[in-house]
Formats: sequence, C-alpha cells, structure tokens
Amino acid sequence: MSQAKLVRDKIPQIIRDTGAEPVTRVADVEEYRKLLRAKLVEEVEEFLSSDDPNELADVLEVLLALAGDLGVDQDHLEKLRTAKAVQRGGFADRIVWSGNAPTGGHATYVGLTSSA
Repeated sequence: MSQAKLVRDKIPQIIRDTGAEPVTRVADVEEYRKLLRAKLVEEVEEFLSSDDPNELADVLEVLLALAGDLGVDQDHLEKLRTAKAVQRGGFADRIVWSGNAPTGGHATYVGLTSSA
C-alpha cells in the first residue's frame, strides 16, 4: 500500500465483496482531522477536473464530516450559511470585484476580509 488515505465507511466491505481483504485502521482524532482536510483537497481537485456533480457530492460529504468534527451538525451549518447569505448575499449574481474606484490615485480594497 502506497499511502494511507481516508475512505468512506462502507469501502472496506465493498472491497471484501470483491474477494480482497482491505488493510485498515481507525485514525485517532488528530490524524482524522488531517486526513479530512487532505480528502477535501482531493475531492475539490477531482471536481475541478471533471465538473461531475458526483464529485461535488463528495466535497459536500467531506465538508459535513469536517463540520461534525468541529461539533457543528448539518442544520447548524446550514443556519450559518443562510445567515451569511442574508448578510452578504450568495454567488448567483456572478459579481466579480476588482477593487474600489481610485481615490487619491490608487485603487483600494477596503472593508472586506478573506471570508467574502
């Protein structure tokens, strides 16, 4: 086996059903958090290279696992998302911001943080 990676809970049984025996273990909390973040990157990259909605579903599954690891359930996460959408909007309008109009000779980026 080249490198350990986090897999969905039913994958070991799916492998067994093919006649193979998977080598698995349960990650401790710290490793789980690290592996979840690596899985998020993996799934996002797979989606970006394919535009496949199934890959987007995988991204969502990992996001929900990350939220659960933080003690945030799906309902609470949705409330956080909704509150942010009410306050700052969503992305449906496809608005691209490139700064503010020049004041004093240069463009400014005032009032927003990376959580936009």
